[in-house]
Amino acid sequence: MENECTSDIGEYGIMPTLGKTLKHVDIYINAQLKKAGIDLTKKQLLVLKALTRRGPLPQNDLAFITERDKASLARFVNTLEKKNLVARIPSPSDKRINIVHLTKQGKKLFQNTEPFFKKLVLQVQQNISESELAQAANTLSKIKQNIENLKNSCTGN
Repeated sequence: MENECTSDIGEYGIMPTLGKTLKHVDIYINAQLKKAGIDLTKKQLLVLKALTRRGPLPQNDLAFITERDKASLARFVNTLEKKNLVARIPSPSDKRINIVHLTKQGKKLFQNTEPFFKKLVLQVQQNISESELAQAANTLSKIKQNIENLKNSCTGN
């Protein structure tokens, strides 16, 4: 019988560890945001970040950029709209398309929150060398590419 302390990743590979780690990161960052009195979740903050970096976007493009499905993003936008952080404005060229804009309040909140968020990310990554972070990012990129390749081979794209 193998020692329980070995790094054997088991029959499901890295996936259980990856899933649990991402869940713990979300829980930690959301708790720290709440503790600091910031009424945003990590995922909501990432939507504000995308709008800050790229400017107003069609809602479908924002879903793609933030890697959320359309329904999930619609819920995020609804919540952010109720907080007066974003506004949906119908596209002048196609009224069926909503363009999501940051409000002044949304821009200010993101600018005030971003340094704190960056600090949290650094805390989560403490004691991990640059080369370890680069290797982890490279491995995760390969997993993501494998998934894209599998999706494309299944759909014939």
